Amino acid sequence: MSHAIKLYETGGPDVLRWEPYEPEDPGPGEALIRHEAVGLNYIDVYHRNGLYPLPALPAIPGMEGAGVVEAVGDEVTDLRPGDRVAYAGLPPGAYAERRTLPAHRLVKVPESIPLRTAAAMMLQGMTVRYLLKGCYPVGAETTLLVHAASGGVGSILCQWAKFLGATVIGTVGTEEKAALAAGNGCDYPVLYTAGPWVDRVREITQNRGVDVVYDGVGRATFMASLDCLRPLGTMVSFGQASGSVEPLDLGVLSRKGSLFLTRPSLMTYTEKREDLLAHARDLFEVVRTGAVRIEIGQTYPLREAAAAHRDLEARKTHGSTVLTV
Repeated sequence: MSHAIKLYETGGPDVLRWEPYEPEDPGPGEALIRHEAVGLNYIDVYHRNGLYPLPALPAIPGMEGAGVVEAVGDEVTDLRPGDRVAYAGLPPGAYAERRTLPAHRLVKVPESIPLRTAAAMMLQGMTVRYLLKGCYPVGAETTLLVHAASGGVGSILCQWAKFLGATVIGTVGTEEKAALAAGNGCDYPVLYTAGPWVDRVREITQNRGVDVVYDGVGRATFMASLDCLRPLGTMVSFGQASGSVEPLDLGVLSRKGSLFLTRPSLMTYTEKREDLLAHARDLFEVVRTGAVRIEIGQTYPLREAAAAHRDLEARKTHGSTVLTV
């Protein structure tokens, strides 16, 4: 009998329960996989606490995993048992030793990439891909600001942006995290605990402002992030770790320099199969060539997902976090 983490009600980490679970056999267009590892992401916290409601309860949370195909249903022609696969995005249900899901959401993992690494990078890595290539065309002339630069998304974004030739400014909370960010290509790690970080960003850019801000923190940084942008700059609000952004008077964007604002999601950018494959292909390529290193900062057994959630919310993690099966 296999097991899964089940969620019967929303709340704190203690609502996550480790229970026996046997997935259904794959139907038409589906595949059954055995996970080797599951990725931990902040959206899992949102699902657990109800900020982003799951379709129904009880439910199995989790948006990312990697493993081996055990069986496929009818109409599945591009996968077979034994294939190494990974996925990120809807439908949720990754916190399980085995699961059945739509085969069109799975991508084959190159032999050069370990499955545990794949589980650590699919959601965050494909998020970085749309941030750098979809929300704003980052290149050698770009100066950008990313919050939580030593976190899972931040670590990948710093490396990938540096590979594209950009100048990278990143906020962090400690000297240790500043060193981690610098090691990942962040040109200017800025401690938000050391003083007015907006002034520091303005100083670095000689008061010009940055071209684009990538803000996954939300309420605590949103308005200050706008103050870091140059006229006609782009604000990308892709998460809300500190809470939801308060309602915004759109006139603020005009007064601060005719700014652009977007609130993207990976699900939209990879909804079409061809877009999913393009995101995965670009991610696998930068990892394969060494342009981006995937740092697994910490691992937890899947049955201890509650402890992983506590550490993530307490900002005790760095890099990517993997739940091992």
